[in-house]
Amino acid sequence: MATVDDAAAAVRDGALVIYPTETVYGLGADALDAAAVERVFEAKGRDRDKPISMAVPDVETARQYTRASERELAFMREFLPGPVTVVVERRDVVPDVLVAGRDRVGVRIPDHDLALELLTETGPLTATSANVSGNPSARTVGDLDAIRERAAVVLDDGETDGGTGSTVVNVDSGTIHRRGAHADAVESWLAEQD
Repeated sequence: MATVDDAAAAVRDGALVIYPTETVYGLGADALDAAAVERVFEAKGRDRDKPISMAVPDVETARQYTRASERELAFMREFLPGPVTVVVERRDVVPDVLVAGRDRVGVRIPDHDLALELLTETGPLTATSANVSGNPSARTVGDLDAIRERAAVVLDDGETDGGTGSTVVNVDSGTIHRRGAHADAVESWLAEQD
């Protein structure tokens, strides 16, 4: 059975790993390594004009790679860790390929002990579902499609809690880009802040 150390070593080598989150299994690579991020796009068959989010272990780490406003930080402290992705201004260290050339990056802090342990070891990872684009997301390792063959390490932690992807929100504009887990609570928070 693969360990967090095995997965962290694979990430350092530029390889892909599959890791559990509180929603679905994710496909991880070093989010700051453009070549590793390219491999994620290739494995998923994902259009290069669709950004990929970045997972980090905590809000303080997120601040190292983003220029989050006070409002965005307050939102992160309220909802993260959890099944929410916050779209914030990126710093230059975040590669263009990850964000499809945009100036903002989605930040995710999974509410899952194994994922957080991995992120503490590796630093920022890509945060995208571990499936070929267009296929269903995987809640168990048995649900993984052909993408499993592209990963050097699979961290199996049984079935994930929820099959719904994260809610994706731009706090500055008050826009919910994708409704997922906790979408109603996110909507309420945004309304209260206006």
